[in-house]
Amino acid sequence: MIWLAVAALIWIGAHLGIAGSGLRRALAHRLGETGFRGAFSLVSVLAIAFMIASFRRAPVVPLWVAPDWLRWALVAVMLAAFLLFAAAVLARNPTAIGGDAALRQEPRGIVRVTRHPMLWSFALWAAAHVLGNGDVAALLFFGAFLLTALAGMPSIDAKVEARDPEGWRHFAAVTSILPFGAIASGRNRFAAAEIGWAPVALGVALWALLLWAHPRIFGLSALPSG
Repeated sequence: MIWLAVAALIWIGAHLGIAGSGLRRALAHRLGETGFRGAFSLVSVLAIAFMIASFRRAPVVPLWVAPDWLRWALVAVMLAAFLLFAAAVLARNPTAIGGDAALRQEPRGIVRVTRHPMLWSFALWAAAHVLGNGDVAALLFFGAFLLTALAGMPSIDAKVEARDPEGWRHFAAVTSILPFGAIASGRNRFAAAEIGWAPVALGVALWALLLWAHPRIFGLSALPSG
């Protein structure tokens, strides 16, 4: 278990201590933006590999047992995660590097719902597995992803604001971190047609595929009846 804790700390430290701090600017200045992104990607891959290897070797130390009603709810949460993931993959996000010009335009599609659909997909995936597994190893492994996904949202916002303060003020006024936050407050509207059917079809297909493959890959059904 100690190695899993170390691996989780490395992952969190890399993302919050480097990517989410002033250290990133110093490293990017020294290595160049492309060099930094390459080096950071390599560190991330190695950290994930370390986490996976440690997680597989960690003993099962139960903390709670998820009841069937909760496990069914988590299956629905995973569907939401896959829908957000698919929508994020198939749409350009103004918060991405090089998307500054889009900050002054009206948000479209999934960005009306949340300006961080990809990170929310990871956060929901991680939270569902923390709650569904209910053991120490899962708390360390998935909790590390949950923490970095949630912390990454305001961190990205701060970087975008620093790049383009005026564009950010316009963009932030009509979008939200919290899904449907801007829509619920009347600052934006839901436009299903802008999202389209492709993200829905892809998200449902990935969700159904994982439900089928989960016991075959991980040895455990994601469904309460498994």
